[in-house]
Amino acid sequence: MSYRVVQQQQRVVGRSGRAAAGRCLLPALRSGLLLTVAAGLVAGCASWSGDVAPLPGDPAAYRGWGCERLFDELDAVQQQAADVAYAVDARAGNNMIALGVGITVFWPALLAMRPDGLEAQQLAELKGRYEALRSVATQQSCGAPPAAMAAARQASLPVALGDRLVYDERPGVNGAQQTLVMQVAALRRDQIEFRVERGGRAQPVAWVQDLAGNPQLDARAGLIGWRRLLKPELALGQVLSGELAAADEAVPSGRVRGQVVATGPQTIAGRSFDVAVIELFGEVPAPPQGVGEAPAGSARLDGVMAVDRRSGLLLRLELRCANTDFALRRRLLRVEPAAL
Repeated sequence: MSYRVVQQQQRVVGRSGRAAAGRCLLPALRSGLLLTVAAGLVAGCASWSGDVAPLPGDPAAYRGWGCERLFDELDAVQQQAADVAYAVDARAGNNMIALGVGITVFWPALLAMRPDGLEAQQLAELKGRYEALRSVATQQSCGAPPAAMAAARQASLPVALGDRLVYDERPGVNGAQQTLVMQVAALRRDQIEFRVERGGRAQPVAWVQDLAGNPQLDARAGLIGWRRLLKPELALGQVLSGELAAADEAVPSGRVRGQVVATGPQTIAGRSFDVAVIELFGEVPAPPQGVGEAPAGSARLDGVMAVDRRSGLLLRLELRCANTDFALRRRLLRVEPAAL
């Protein structure tokens, strides 16, 4: 599958800018230094995300909004808060907040005693916006957000309920080709659920992902997964960071970073997608030296991922690593429409 950078975006970035990015950005990604810079320098000790107090928001800014628009904005605020909280806690050295798939966060855990950094300020502002939005939604008797995905959002997706996405997959370094089928089983407000078949056999566990494309890792149908890596509305040049988990849940996770290197519309498997192509770099546990031995050290990983920006659907994934638990090639072959 080939992808191209949109020509207009190439001209905006400019050749000199791209050359500078090639010299500076990618080595920094590989060394992990850019993540620290992009996250912002925090004076003194890093805050836990549970140490952040809300800044009051203005409910008047949202009066006159319909319930569906309020729900969409609440979703966006919670997604941003989850991403920021994850970055804060990861830098502090331990994830205090259980952040799963979807947009719901446990706001009481974000209340603060001493905000002191860029992310702390962001969390405080997001908490204030959340409370203002909830206040307006309550005044307008909106009730609880619906569990099902709104009809307008469903219509904007490149796939529909019941569609079957058929992939060619080659696990490991020289793994045998096999067919992976992911059928759209449920479209929720903040998630898409797939039934999974591998080699013609139905898997007992579903694949559940948020609308950015991040899967639920505690039950991932025996597939390689990633946490907090993908963001909504991926932009050209955007830097990403998250965790990479092997298909075998007993294998420790690794860290993965990436950069969006191409975006644009593509027709793949007969469907139109809004594609973002991401170069990946990272470190994962080294392969065990012998049977029954624990891995020692780490192994380098690189690869490429392509996803649809509207739905988070995976279109292509190539991971190269000496640890075969993190080596994989997968690409979308076709989309079979739901049976009428």
